[in-house]
Amino acid sequence: MGSFFGAFVLLLATGVPIALALGVGGMIYLFFSGNGAIILAFPQRMMAGVDQFILLTIPLFLLAGMLMNVGGITDRIVQFARAMVGHRRGGMSSVTVLSSGFFAGISGSATAEASALGSILIPAMQRQGIPPAYAAALVGVSAIVGPIIPPSITMIVYGVLSGASIGQLFLAGVTPGILILGGLLIYATWRAKRDGFPVTPKMSWDERRGATLRTVPALILPLIIIVGIKTGIFTPTEAAAVAVIYALFVGFAYRDLTLTRVWEAMISTALVSSSILFITAMASIVAFVLTLEQVPATIASGVLSISDNPIIVLIMLNIVLLILGMFLEPISILILTMPILMQFMKIIGMDPVQFGTMVVLNVVIGMATPPVGILLFIVCAASGQKLGAVTKEALPMIAICVLVLALVAAIPALTLWLPLAMLP
Repeated sequence: MGSFFGAFVLLLATGVPIALALGVGGMIYLFFSGNGAIILAFPQRMMAGVDQFILLTIPLFLLAGMLMNVGGITDRIVQFARAMVGHRRGGMSSVTVLSSGFFAGISGSATAEASALGSILIPAMQRQGIPPAYAAALVGVSAIVGPIIPPSITMIVYGVLSGASIGQLFLAGVTPGILILGGLLIYATWRAKRDGFPVTPKMSWDERRGATLRTVPALILPLIIIVGIKTGIFTPTEAAAVAVIYALFVGFAYRDLTLTRVWEAMISTALVSSSILFITAMASIVAFVLTLEQVPATIASGVLSISDNPIIVLIMLNIVLLILGMFLEPISILILTMPILMQFMKIIGMDPVQFGTMVVLNVVIGMATPPVGILLFIVCAASGQKLGAVTKEALPMIAICVLVLALVAAIPALTLWLPLAMLP
């Protein structure tokens, strides 16, 4: 497999998109291993990788999030969060954390969340006297909950690849997401008191009531999705379609959506979802190569030769996933490593839903971790701050996320209590 990994790393280093690096790396490996004829079957393997009905949820949930965003929902969420916690010391930092949690229930994407909220909240925090590097770091790390709190694009991909229930995965992500938000809110409150951030005047009750009423329709969307799936009213794919219809209804009812904005949302959705599905198709080639060469079994045997203690294996797995998350996009990691991950899940003996939540949390934490954390680059661009300064501010918050990850890995009840309580 040395030829594959060598070609893959070389292609990435020269700026080749990750999807092409995966596919070309697989072809190079097969050619040098004497299995060049199998390359002819690559188009079939690529189609098989994306020819799954459940993958329709990805563009549909993305479209729902885009429609909510262009329809003014992002501004309403920020105003609602301000009504709730904006009057606290350094209130906009608390508003940022709370807004991330609310927006996560709509977008399902960390990058979309960081982009949408960063453009609004980083300048707002700066106007309140909050250091811009800290403001950018807070937005970037808070966006981690986007793929954790349902609906989650990353959870959907894991469910498709592993066969785990997507509805249960959605429910399993609720508690870890709330724990991360709670930890970040405590940190933001402590930081505001330590540094003496200014206090913002409290909104009047009329303003609070108005902000709440304008935001409630957006906030109940995750509830509609979860309850609908768990009660059997609709499947995850149908839930995604319902989310799109609901987003259109809310947008036009509030007269924030226009046909032009709908078209813009559809174009953005097409670009993002096509890139995800193209990576999925290309990565299926790599999964085929890994399975063909029995790489998962070989790696599992190698790990067991170091230690067969499930706790040690679990720690090593988390370290490897965190490192991968620093360099690769989450969906690419899942597709690339899923055959290996399934072997580790058997060794550890962990419930598939708990295991999936832990894996997804690992790879999304990497999105806010240097040196290649994409969320850090997004907020640096939005704030004009240098990566080093933002990274320094982000490290304590990343530590909070890693602590929640450790709790998820060690305590099954954190992720499983809600799916078990809501079993149909």
